[in-house]
Amino acid sequence: MEIRNIAIIAHVDHGKTALTDALMRQCNMTEAGLTMDSDALELERGITIYSKNTSVSYKGTKINIVDTPGHADFGSEVERVLRSIDSVLLVVDAQEGPMPQTTFVLKKSLKLGLKPIVILNKIDKPSARPAWAHDAVFELFMNLGVSDEQMDFPVVYAIARDGLAKLKMEDDAKDLSPLLDLILREVPPASSEVFIKKKLTAQVFNLGYDNFLGRLAISRVYSGNLKVGDNIFLKKIDGTTSPNKITKIFTFNGLERKEAKEAIAGDIVMIAGIPDIFIGDTICENMEQEALPAIKVDEPTISLNFLVNSSPFAGREGKFVTNRQIKERLIKELEVNVGLKIDFSSTEFYKVFGRGELHIAILLENMRREGYELQVSQPQVIIKEIDGKKCEPFEEVTVDIPEEYSGIVIEKLSKRKGKMIEMRPELKNTRIIFEIPTRGFLGYRNEFTVDTKGEGIICSRIIGFKPCVDGIEKHSFGSMVSMATGKALAFSLANLQDRGDLYIEANTDVYDGMIIGSASKGYNMKVNPIKGKHLTNMRASNADIGIKLTPPLKLTLERGLEIIKEDEYLEITPNHIRLRVA
Repeated sequence: MEIRNIAIIAHVDHGKTALTDALMRQCNMTEAGLTMDSDALELERGITIYSKNTSVSYKGTKINIVDTPGHADFGSEVERVLRSIDSVLLVVDAQEGPMPQTTFVLKKSLKLGLKPIVILNKIDKPSARPAWAHDAVFELFMNLGVSDEQMDFPVVYAIARDGLAKLKMEDDAKDLSPLLDLILREVPPASSEVFIKKKLTAQVFNLGYDNFLGRLAISRVYSGNLKVGDNIFLKKIDGTTSPNKITKIFTFNGLERKEAKEAIAGDIVMIAGIPDIFIGDTICENMEQEALPAIKVDEPTISLNFLVNSSPFAGREGKFVTNRQIKERLIKELEVNVGLKIDFSSTEFYKVFGRGELHIAILLENMRREGYELQVSQPQVIIKEIDGKKCEPFEEVTVDIPEEYSGIVIEKLSKRKGKMIEMRPELKNTRIIFEIPTRGFLGYRNEFTVDTKGEGIICSRIIGFKPCVDGIEKHSFGSMVSMATGKALAFSLANLQDRGDLYIEANTDVYDGMIIGSASKGYNMKVNPIKGKHLTNMRASNADIGIKLTPPLKLTLERGLEIIKEDEYLEITPNHIRLRVA
């Protein structure tokens, strides 16, 4: 059976997972209602976080598909899978056109010499502009300086949600057959007799785990064949080589894994039997073979400290609360999260380096759901010295907003040293593109949502390191710090809510040093949220007027990481997220 290997890449919410699900439905590889986004956090947030493998069979050909995340913070998930495939399906929203993450993932795939198939999705939108989107993609290819062969990309028009595709806008669409036929024509076969006869080489690009089999290595077999019981050599990134034995081989069959006795060149398989295998390692037939080039991902841009929770409420909820337990969990995360780096040199805290606030927030959310309890410091950007100058990461930020909000957005981003590089009308909205230091952009997303009343869209991508800038103005508010321990009372909170935004509601347990809200005036305030009403036997005319509290601004992980200050900690437990003074 011939094999084709493809990945589906796009900006967030442009339809990658919807297209993958539709391809599996058409080829009868899944049941209605099942989706590639199977992780609990993915289902809750409606985004793809982890790269996942599936396969479909079409006209006697096996098509291995890798569904990738669309958020810039999970770019390492995309980077590591691109080496395992032979072409990419670039999905672009026919209304929005190319967005920041479209540029990022396309640039990575073109650098590897892959020729994309462009899919203009959501052509059924009332405001869809397929002709304009096609021209915008063509312009993007030109700006990236691609080869003539890559510039001659095929285009498919699709409604992924309904499982429809066509090669021309005027054609009738019945199913996804035009796209599948195009994949068979345009994507080179991954397997051939020449490669099968060569010595075995395979590379790991993802990891899984089984309670009975242990660590599973998801690998692309580049040459030769692999059989159950084979003795192989594992060449690691650090240059060491160790002998191992293959105990199980699984291939992908839709969303299920199917046990196989052997795998041939070109296939993507899951291998069991190698306990110390990591992403980027090479599986060889003998010791003399050279390891494949290591899988490289872009470096992290922010860092923060993970510490043992030392608040007065520490240990109330968590199952794993010690320094050793946190370290073991972080070491385990390093095995699968290639975009993460951790410095374990200090005994008081662990410095974690990540690709962005969401990248770190997903790790923390998984840890708290597993029963971990810890606290983290304010995220800081990573400063590098390049050619004798201190440099910091910069981002390209794209905002789509109604015109009436453009003034406040430009003002806020300018104070954070954002430089407007383009402004143009987009349908009923205005699209503005800024270049801004990551240090200035940190903590702005929630402010943007409030300023645009939820009507704006904001996204960004890292564009590299540039000389550091001074004079960044960020938060203009202080913190309300509790000076007492007990239960917060409605009477006290009613008096405090006029001074800023509260993070807690009545009857919430608070402690001395816990931050219960933001102060409108730009300095910290010591407050007493447990103070009750003084009772007397005198009657007043307003005695029966009920206390009305404004709903609090509930702290989430992302919001906490955005508003935390340098002298504060974000306390994270299985059931609560709190801010406290350091």
